[in-house]
Amino acid sequence: MISLARDCLLFRTAAGESIACTADALSFELIGDTASLLDAEFLRHSAAAVFHYFREELGRDTVTVAEFSLALERVLRGFKLSLAEPLTAEPAPRVAQADLSKLAAEAEDGCELFFFPRLRDELRAHLRESPQMLCFEGIRECVLLLSGAQRWSDRCQALHDQIVEYLRSCISAEFPSTSCALVVK
Repeated sequence: MISLARDCLLFRTAAGESIACTADALSFELIGDTASLLDAEFLRHSAAAVFHYFREELGRDTVTVAEFSLALERVLRGFKLSLAEPLTAEPAPRVAQADLSKLAAEAEDGCELFFFPRLRDELRAHLRESPQMLCFEGIRECVLLLSGAQRWSDRCQALHDQIVEYLRSCISAEFPSTSCALVVK
């Protein structure tokens, strides 16, 4: 079997055909009002970023034309460009948010013993609502409060990692079939 060049991706068409292509070889045709909204250079750089994402970040050698197009569309929409017509009618994702620093403050004297059960209860409450993404914010403040530290230290980093691992293990243990993304920031 012939190896695919490091800077190539195989694009699968709807007909089942595979086409090897580099980021520089991609070309696009924009029609209608959309063509006047996007600069060719901007579009080329955006496509190269999506190409890089599939190739380097996801480590994929093959992608369908539809997947690539959808990813490129999301990138372009992320720049808040008002396109003439929506290509997909995708509902906004359901995002649940929780504040870790608030949970730490609610734990008596910032004690970890009370924090972790409270964190699990908060996680359960949000996951019962079946969000697509669960975002826990304020981890730095939470860690500093629980550790009683003024500055970030190795102990703080260990506690940070412990909280993230605890959230992951709770989700996988109690909601193994969930497709919810976890974001801790």
